[in-house]
Amino acid sequence: MTASIWWLEAVAAMSPIAVILVAMIFFKKSAATAGIIGLVLTAALAGLVFGFPELTEFDQEISVGMVGSFLEAGFTAATILWIIFGALCVHQLQMKTGAIEALRDGIGSLSDDPRMVAILVAWFFALFMEGAAGFGTPVALAAPFLVGFGVPPVQAVTIVLIGHSVGVSFGAVGTPIMPQIAVTDWSGLEIAGVTGEIHAILGVVMLAAVLVLVTLRARREGTKLVPIAPWFVLAAAGFLVPMWAISRWVGPELPTMGAAIIGGACFVVVLRLVRRFRPVSTDGDGGESTSPPDKAAMPMWRAVSPYAIVIGIILVTRLIEPVQAPLMSLQWNWTLWELFEGSFQPLYHPGTILVLGAAIGGLIQGASRQVFEQALWDALKMLVPVTVALVAMLSISRLMVHAAMIDVLAEAAATTGQVWPAVAPMVGVLGTFVTGSATASNILFTDFQVATANRLGFDELRLIGAQGFGAAVGNIICPHNVIAGCATVGIAGREGEVLRRTIGACLVYVALGGALVWLLI
Repeated sequence: MTASIWWLEAVAAMSPIAVILVAMIFFKKSAATAGIIGLVLTAALAGLVFGFPELTEFDQEISVGMVGSFLEAGFTAATILWIIFGALCVHQLQMKTGAIEALRDGIGSLSDDPRMVAILVAWFFALFMEGAAGFGTPVALAAPFLVGFGVPPVQAVTIVLIGHSVGVSFGAVGTPIMPQIAVTDWSGLEIAGVTGEIHAILGVVMLAAVLVLVTLRARREGTKLVPIAPWFVLAAAGFLVPMWAISRWVGPELPTMGAAIIGGACFVVVLRLVRRFRPVSTDGDGGESTSPPDKAAMPMWRAVSPYAIVIGIILVTRLIEPVQAPLMSLQWNWTLWELFEGSFQPLYHPGTILVLGAAIGGLIQGASRQVFEQALWDALKMLVPVTVALVAMLSISRLMVHAAMIDVLAEAAATTGQVWPAVAPMVGVLGTFVTGSATASNILFTDFQVATANRLGFDELRLIGAQGFGAAVGNIICPHNVIAGCATVGIAGREGEVLRRTIGACLVYVALGGALVWLLI
């Protein structure tokens, strides 16, 4: 194959992703519309240009590839919709029982500065949920939580996507690192150390991005703000320092969840101590708010009960082996032509945990049967516009994987030669953007990163870390994360607005990561 034809193939392989980004960012199309356009293009390229190399022994190669890819996409979409449904149930019940108002008052007692709320929810809470559950749970839970505090829905989804990305490399109790351990000779501790090092040095940039976005809006609205610099330093160090230490000396399972617990607890303690001696927020006129509490407000312990139950179930099922093993043992698997497959663990899945949290939390809050039924119905109605977008995006993903379009893009990236360390994290971003999962991105590209490192004479472990870092950054613009976040706050169809706001942070973070990897190598 000549060089010109090879590069034409690379451009063709990139075109569905480019079309989706252009449609959503510049033409302001919804994820559903952009996804359908991208899917038509991807299917045409897969059928007419690339074919399905792994299916060449089949007489009906193209039709088999299409059917298998669409089945995988539909199955994966169903498992993601189960997470979104659980998060919507929690949010709908919180609104209908008045728990959102109680939570707003509770956090308002700490500070009514919107940037402090963003630190507590879009940073510590979202990072904790990422470390404990992953797979879209942080965005699905934290974004509606912020909306309940009066944050506009688009900004709520945006800042949670940006804030939680720092912990995605170790999300779901270290799941993204596991495939890297499986296909390399490096230990989990070694891989976690190099991956955590990049986030520890650069993660402050993402917290800064969250606070800048919130500050700009607050100033436009004329909100009186307190000095934020000390709280910014405390929040950044509170998470990043323990995350680095745990990743370096403990392993990949607990850096995100453990650091979020340690940092969040320290932040709240300091906030309470400071508020006891000097108020950290005002009523807008320069004085401490003196509004009397609502005597009828729901007690805080009842208001937080759905979240506490979700967190408790996650900790028990992820960290206690005698509980984890039987739950994971119930697994629904399917395989087609030994090439297409799917699996679902109904008792271990985050969606099931969210539904349980909603049900038990609603009972604790005294929700009636009618309230439960209305919450479930409202959650189901919100899923309808999301399904088309999700299936379309995931179909594009599976077609690109099985038609080897991803392999073509990876090979094109490898031609950068000595600049490769600076580009390597972008491969991780690409993998997550296309597959919707940092874990899947690592499955796709860790072998490729190792082979490239050996071919070009670079530090193999550093490039594995760069892959894990980039896979985490890709979550900021991952279509299914954006779709899920918009669905849970009721703005399905406005995914392009979110993507326009997150893509800058994604590009800056991955560019800095690439520069750091290049310098370290």
